[in-house]
Amino acid sequence: MSDISKTHRVQLCWLRPEQTKDLEPPRYHSALAAGMDVAAAVDDEVVIGVGEIKMLPTGFAVAIEPGYEIQVRPRSGLAIKHGITVVNAPGTIDADYRGEVKIGLVNLGHTPFTIRRGDRIAQLVLAPVCKAEIEVVDALDSTARQDGGFGHTGI
Repeated sequence: MSDISKTHRVQLCWLRPEQTKDLEPPRYHSALAAGMDVAAAVDDEVVIGVGEIKMLPTGFAVAIEPGYEIQVRPRSGLAIKHGITVVNAPGTIDADYRGEVKIGLVNLGHTPFTIRRGDRIAQLVLAPVCKAEIEVVDALDSTARQDGGFGHTGI
């Protein structure tokens, strides 16, 4: 059984504190939530047209422990109800990135969607990173699947 009480420190720095006093830092909205909701730090309403991509500011930067990343994921309600999702889902914030966290949203819905200051636009999930060591070989071992790709097992 995993220890759900174990936490890892993520430092957050408001980049323009005088302009973000009204915004809430990312936070979990239930006891067992995996993702922290993150708010839009837009000054004016932003309309995302159908098929349009917009990059939205959060007003903060983070410092993550080495060996971890923060994944930027869509909020399920926005995605299902309105077609608003993270364009590069999941996005990655690396442990050595210190710039402003920005959220790239795309409107896959059927109507324009308006984002207002403080709206919860995505969720951030802290996740461990496993590093790969690439070994170049002449051939790979055989498997029952071999090169069966998308849909090879049926519907």
